[in-house]
Amino acid sequence: MTAPFNFGQLKFLKALTEALFHGAPMVITADQVVANVCELFDKVGGTKLKEIRLSLDATELVLAPVFVDIAVADRAARIRNRLQNSQIDLFQDMARLRGIIYACYYGHWQPGLEPGDQDANAANPVHAQIGFTLPKFRQRGAGEMPIAPISGREIDPAHILDATSLDDEYDVIVLGSGAGGGVAAYNIAAQGYKVLIVEAGPFYPSQAINHHELDMIASLYKHGALQTSTNRDFVVFQGRCVGGSSTINNGICLRVNEPGRTHPDALDVLAKWASIGAPVDAAAFHASYDAVQAKLGIAKIEPRSGRHNGPHLLNGWAAYAGASTDPREQRAVADWFAKNFGPPNTPTACSYCGYCNSGCAYGRRMGIAQTYLPEACRDHGARILPGTKADQIVWQTAIDGRREAEAVKLILPDGSNALVNVRVGVVVACGTIASSKLLDRSDIANTGYQVSLNVASPVVALMPDGAGGDAWDEDQMSSYVDCGDFLLESHFQPPMSMASLMPGWFADHSARMKNFGRVHSAGILFPADRRGRVTDDKLEFRLDTQDDLPVLRRAMATLTKVHFAAGALECYPALAKGQTITPGMDVDAFFRDAIREQDDVTLSSSHPHGGNAINENPQYGIVDPECRVHGTTNVLVTDASVFPSCIRVNAQWTTMAMAHYATARGDPFG
Repeated sequence: MTAPFNFGQLKFLKALTEALFHGAPMVITADQVVANVCELFDKVGGTKLKEIRLSLDATELVLAPVFVDIAVADRAARIRNRLQNSQIDLFQDMARLRGIIYACYYGHWQPGLEPGDQDANAANPVHAQIGFTLPKFRQRGAGEMPIAPISGREIDPAHILDATSLDDEYDVIVLGSGAGGGVAAYNIAAQGYKVLIVEAGPFYPSQAINHHELDMIASLYKHGALQTSTNRDFVVFQGRCVGGSSTINNGICLRVNEPGRTHPDALDVLAKWASIGAPVDAAAFHASYDAVQAKLGIAKIEPRSGRHNGPHLLNGWAAYAGASTDPREQRAVADWFAKNFGPPNTPTACSYCGYCNSGCAYGRRMGIAQTYLPEACRDHGARILPGTKADQIVWQTAIDGRREAEAVKLILPDGSNALVNVRVGVVVACGTIASSKLLDRSDIANTGYQVSLNVASPVVALMPDGAGGDAWDEDQMSSYVDCGDFLLESHFQPPMSMASLMPGWFADHSARMKNFGRVHSAGILFPADRRGRVTDDKLEFRLDTQDDLPVLRRAMATLTKVHFAAGALECYPALAKGQTITPGMDVDAFFRDAIREQDDVTLSSSHPHGGNAINENPQYGIVDPECRVHGTTNVLVTDASVFPSCIRVNAQWTTMAMAHYATARGDPFG
């Protein structure tokens, strides 16, 4: 195999793989791992492939001389000294290659007669090594939800366009088919407008989704889930497919400041928005939440779907908080998530296979592609054009002197351009990063500033042998604790994803993965408010050392203590060096010493928002309180990029509510 890497890069990848598994048994060869890496990047391609090629070459130089020719033990020692234990930012960035190697080992998939063939992987050697069972072969007893597909919810393929069936003109073009775009498209089409929905990613109905993680993540995520900030300190997960991130998320639905579900001391988000010039009608906004809830069947999940990590977090919190004298911790809210996986207690409820983040293969998730989009197409004549990038909005001057969108320039799947006219207006809902760049390319000034993240980082805990069933046999995320200035969220992942977030190096990482069934996991989530900006199609983001890092340390220390309160034997926080914490250690002191800068810890976010904020004053925002771009007559933005400040909770439901708020209270173009 020579593509997508050259001979030297392939040789280095093999040497690196052998070194990262030094002291650990491998049940597939290093050559097979390299083939899996090639498969991943061959599908991802683009700028991310160029970046990884440069990273491989640079890392080989750092590990020189003659890294590929020295003994494996010497290679491992060199990695340990120059990457694992380095405080040099560039070397810490290079160290993240370990996650790719481990993911492509534990994400190994044996080809079968059809894509995602579970029968061909019944004896997958990597799964056997860690004691993992694919959903098809799990035994479900009385009262359990069968793992079987649900039909009738998908978009009709006849409503998917290609270049040959694209018209020259539509009333409204909606750019983006995710949480913001899908809701907006439905509401606008229901008002009688002829709507075209443009999506940069592919169309993957549920029946095309499978449990080959490497394939699904490469196909459904922007940059194959390897999108990073400019400093490479944050991995930013975003869907790039019809339905957007609602196709590959955990379905978590939290409102801002919901009584009884939010910490009473938490920042009042809508009051904050009003104070900075972005008033939102709270009653109307919550009515929009209600409308989305009814459409998606949002309800609190069945505890059986998160039966391992869910109660682990809730019970651990009860034990921890019961001994706490901190009034803030005593007022914390601990509960099961509400989700659009269901509705609960029905034959179509979530079958908790655990593969939420690589797409629901069973049609049970009530995502945008199972609700708003098929209804917009079937009932109101909307059509979807996938695999197509929105390059630029083309303007004319309206009678009042403002700019008015007259067309959108598209880049079709074959690379050709198409100019599609609009009679009424344009809706931008491509996500925080892409919407900011599209507006910038369309000569809207000052986009992409003051981007917020809900920053996440996991802590994994080893539980006693025989403490319960296999931790992986459940829904991925099921319970949470709102501590006021951060959240704790239970989670677990299938092998490939879990391997990439599992801390540790060499034999330590292997040993932790061999305990796959008895490690429990949860993560922290804290708001980093307006710290970032979009530059050159990427997110530039840095935590504030005085405000954010102390919250990060305290959140991770709290979660570690909760794990121990639940009976953990040891904990593995997502630190670059892969340290272990054991009972009796001073946990607070440990994190004060271990996290001195953001490079010291693995950080990610699935919730970028802001960048095109609402504000009454065009000097301080991109859109007005009705989500119309300032200085234009007919361009709306209806995704999370309009949020004026960090919402501090998972963004899916609030994004949908914002799109409904902007498009369902009368004619948005009237």
